[in-house]
Amino acid sequence: MVLVPSGLWLTGPIELQSNVNLHLQRGATLLFSPDKSQYALVEGFYEGKRAARNQSPISGKNLVNIAITGQGIVDGNGDVWRAVHKKQLTEDEWKKKVASGGVLKADGKTWYPSEQFKSASEENKSMLIGEGQKPGDFAGMKDFLRPNLVVLNGCKKVLLEGIIFQNSGAWCLHPLMCEDLTFRNITTKNPDYAHNGDGMDIESCKNFLIEGCTLDVGDDAICIKSGKDEEGRRRGIPTENGIIRNNTVYAGHGGFVIGSEMSGGARNLFVENCTFMGTDKGLRFKSVRGRGGVVEHIYARNIFMKDIVDEAIFFDMYYFVKFATDGERDMLQVVNEGTPIFRNMKFENIVCNGAKIGVFVRGLPEMPISNITLENMVLQTDKGIELIEASGIKIINADFKTKETRPVVLVENSSQLLFDGLQYNANTDLLFEINGIRSQDIKVINTDLKKARSKAEYGQGAPEKDLKLFTAN
Repeated sequence: MVLVPSGLWLTGPIELQSNVNLHLQRGATLLFSPDKSQYALVEGFYEGKRAARNQSPISGKNLVNIAITGQGIVDGNGDVWRAVHKKQLTEDEWKKKVASGGVLKADGKTWYPSEQFKSASEENKSMLIGEGQKPGDFAGMKDFLRPNLVVLNGCKKVLLEGIIFQNSGAWCLHPLMCEDLTFRNITTKNPDYAHNGDGMDIESCKNFLIEGCTLDVGDDAICIKSGKDEEGRRRGIPTENGIIRNNTVYAGHGGFVIGSEMSGGARNLFVENCTFMGTDKGLRFKSVRGRGGVVEHIYARNIFMKDIVDEAIFFDMYYFVKFATDGERDMLQVVNEGTPIFRNMKFENIVCNGAKIGVFVRGLPEMPISNITLENMVLQTDKGIELIEASGIKIINADFKTKETRPVVLVENSSQLLFDGLQYNANTDLLFEINGIRSQDIKVINTDLKKARSKAEYGQGAPEKDLKLFTAN
């Protein structure tokens, strides 16, 4: 055990070793130095691809039996690494930020930590390491290469327990290709303006437990990844066999998230007893053509949400943000190794009090999102359900309390849908809007259709005969 007693300890980067527990007593804070020269340029990963990075404040590679435990704080001093937009801060915060040093964008609306950072950002420079390149070749953009707070690569038997991890330059906790991983009763905390300020990104890991954690971050909170595009498929290591339970998420772009870098796949994940309060989205699944990878056998139950900004349950195959680190991607509507697949999931006992949309599913014409069961839900939202390019979706015993009732359910080019025991507001204007020639084999059973002024409307070539309105007597 390496013991850190109570106190404020200014330090440079820490490299873990096998069979060592870094233990922080209550009242102990490891504050990482703002002196960027102490962080060596190293070969790391950025969103699943080999890239030049600054050395992480805490790191370990190919280790066994390692732990960071206690009741102290690990602070990455992230503000010295991050840019920030004026609109993300209050007027007083912005004035203090500008007075602290750094440089402004020409329009005065973005603050950069340094001229070097500004140049790399505005010129959209890539940090990816190409053939024959070394990390030292990126010295001219060093300030731009923000480090993740804790990076563990290829480690086995890992325990993080009790610690507050906060203020990271980029991602907060990043285990990569690790096995037998436990995150218990930890807190990850980043300001809401922290670009890439994810809470924990579990990438290509096997056999892991995340329980009793609290997250309040600037990007996705609990996020499952497995590499990006061809490089991720070549690695071919899925994130699998994980239990995520008894966690609370406050601010974040998603409470529990898979993607978008999931090219190695994800499977056998069990999420239960989690609360999301004020996140942009609740359960979030995202990908895009060119990623590839199979995401399947995901089970979630007892998920409780409040004041979700956008969608409570969200699947989208059109997540695309173009970065300098992105290569060319095959966007043709054909099924190939770059086609992402999301299938075979079940979510039950879901409650949401406040969101724009209850359930949003958007697959690809060539690869619909398929075989998703949503059971026992009460969702109080602006809109109800939108199913686009989906197949085999079952919504059972679900109560949609929506502000908008025209329609409650939007279906577009989706098939083999079952609505069993659907509840909705009395005097609803329109229950179903069915669009698209591929919308077919839609069943509605055990549902009181008389509460709707209009049961269904059809458009864009949708065959009316394929909506089968059955009611159980």
